[in-house]
Amino acid sequence: QVQLVESGGGLVQAGGSLRLSCAASGRTSSSYAMGWVRQAPGKERELVAAIGWNGMITYYTNSVKGRFTISRDNAKNTVYLQMISLKPEDTALYYCATDRRIWRTDITNMGAADFGSWGQGTQVTVSS
Repeated sequence: QVQLVESGGGLVQAGGSLRLSCAASGRTSSSYAMGWVRQAPGKERELVAAIGWNGMITYYTNSVKGRFTISRDNAKNTVYLQMISLKPEDTALYYCATDRRIWRTDITNMGAADFGSWGQGTQVTVSS
């Protein structure tokens, strides 16, 4: 019922930056945690970052800590992922996703399986 559309992906050299955006429409609610999940060929889907309903609590997988920043603007129904110092291993299809539950507080314990509605993804390719 919720539609998520990602944008901002592209081809960038190692060390570069990209800003991903996720526009939500339809049955949306600021009470849901949001996240970015990526999947590279031959690898399982990985929760890269998550942000709580109030935008204060965040989670990052270890490999992106200090390089990626997730944020949200509930008034605009938009979630962002700012990525800097990109590495070739960051190459993947990045999905925006909505939590299956509302008012979640255990953001730091979330995984990819906690998310229900998904976007179609935006490709991020980092060259050496």
